[in-house]
Amino acid sequence: MKDTSLPIPFGSMSSAADVPTRGTVSVNGEGVVNAQPDMALVTLGAITENKDLTAAQQANSAAMTSVINGLLQMGIPNENIKTVQYTIDPVYDYQDGKQLLRGYRVTHLLQVTIPQISLVGQIVDQAVKNGANSVSNIQFTLAHPEARYNDALSLAIRNAQQKAYTISQTIGAPINLLPQKIRETSQGTPVPLEPVAYAKVAAATPIEAGQLQVKATINAQFSIEPTSESHVFSKSITY
Repeated sequence: MKDTSLPIPFGSMSSAADVPTRGTVSVNGEGVVNAQPDMALVTLGAITENKDLTAAQQANSAAMTSVINGLLQMGIPNENIKTVQYTIDPVYDYQDGKQLLRGYRVTHLLQVTIPQISLVGQIVDQAVKNGANSVSNIQFTLAHPEARYNDALSLAIRNAQQKAYTISQTIGAPINLLPQKIRETSQGTPVPLEPVAYAKVAAATPIEAGQLQVKATINAQFSIEPTSESHVFSKSITY
């Protein structure tokens, strides 16, 4: 049978590898916003010990009643006061390898939400005067952290766009700065800029709130537009 196919001129054949294809760049973006705390969470309470369990409970109850009444008198609403720990533990001494019951320890701790930072020192001092002998944690935070997190999130997106643009300029390929996909990789919990050490509570306790740092991180994917010069970079690039 005679071959009737027409000859194909050299150079006229093409393959998929010769056609520029659209690639992607995946980058991480980070945004950080500093914020002044406007709320404090203080954990405080009373720890009492006695040979007699009932006596230990009564002493603890009297101290905590005085502490709670004092907080209410200072303008802390009842819904801002909640018990976070109440335990009764036996206390032992060890003599000559023997375990001897010394008495009982009753622990009652409250978490107090203070909406006015300026009152934290006064409230802690007053609670101690009223019978609190444990102040285990003072945490400064934001009443509404969502607004500052959204600010940080906006900065993170811009940071990702800047990275993607820098990459596109480096490889010589145009890029669409409207992200194809954005994935949040952080929860935006406010954290202190520096760890704070708290001294033993004393009269007129000075307590500094400092500043908080709200951070947002994302991963974003951008589309690289194909060009005759840049199609060699059409594979996905991750930074």
